[in-house]
Amino acid sequence: MTNVHDNILGLIGKTPLVKLNTVTKDIAGTVYAKLESYNPGHSTKDRIAIHIIEAAEKKGLLKPGSTIVETTSGNTGFSIAMVSIIKGYKCILAVSNKTKKEKIAYLKALGATVYICPANVPADDPRSYYEVAKRIASETPNSIYINQYFNELNIDAHYQTTGPEIWEQTEGKITHLIACTGTGGTLSGSAKFLKEKNPNIKVIGVDASGSILKGFHETGKINKDEIHPYQIEGMGKNLIPAALLFDKVDEFVRVNDEMSAYRTREIALKEAIMGGYTTGAVTQGLLQYANSHEFSKNDVVVAIFPDHGSRYITKVYSDKWMEEQGFINNCVHNYDEVFKTEIIK
Repeated sequence: MTNVHDNILGLIGKTPLVKLNTVTKDIAGTVYAKLESYNPGHSTKDRIAIHIIEAAEKKGLLKPGSTIVETTSGNTGFSIAMVSIIKGYKCILAVSNKTKKEKIAYLKALGATVYICPANVPADDPRSYYEVAKRIASETPNSIYINQYFNELNIDAHYQTTGPEIWEQTEGKITHLIACTGTGGTLSGSAKFLKEKNPNIKVIGVDASGSILKGFHETGKINKDEIHPYQIEGMGKNLIPAALLFDKVDEFVRVNDEMSAYRTREIALKEAIMGGYTTGAVTQGLLQYANSHEFSKNDVVVAIFPDHGSRYITKVYSDKWMEEQGFINNCVHNYDEVFKTEIIK
């Protein structure tokens, strides 16, 4: 019997690389997307959920009936809830009010208890989803707090899996790795492994406009003036996560909500890849990087596409939502006609 698994968790990892042919046509090298939506929870966060939870089991921190608590923008929550079902744990999640209703519905469908917290408050505010998750974990008997932003196992999960997969899939020919940064674990763990194999590999982090990560990488200081609300979920931060290894990142690129939204839809339209908002962000980051850096025909670029677009149908793939943000009217690429829906009366 082939391709048969005892449960859904056996499908985690070993996600494919797919060559991008149209959106990146002006880049001299070859660009591949690492499609993390092929994980069973449809995101790269499956890797850290199972890695951290199984490490806790080995340490005796989780027992039958235990509760797992975490802060999430959605994807980590999906993954933890999925693993909790299979392993028999309760799941409590704190999310920000930026999280769309369908994501919350998805989390609840997987049995999670969800607390919705204000997004635009400081990280140390008792109402923030970081502090709410900490409080719930401290008040809940027989529980653990995943703490993905400050858990070194977040990095290790990708050091053990994502990095080696990319190295093997490209036969060691990778020259550039680019990924979005939220907790930083995906980029850091992958970069750590790849730079051990070849320190000349360039690692590019993609940050959100409104986040402090790019500025901190360049100056070593937190500039609170850079902080402002933004729409891209699961990317950028108003704190410095310990799971982001800044010394493994060669350069950061900052992208905004609007161009990332257009790029997300363009990837679906031209590459037939339904990616999440961060998929558009990482692609926009790559194209911005390419404007100031010369690629050769022998370069092999891997862009990590973190999740699936089905979770953004009422957001970036919604004409109504785009119009509410003023994105379609201001679209510099004039995609208005492409995304129009004709209603027959």
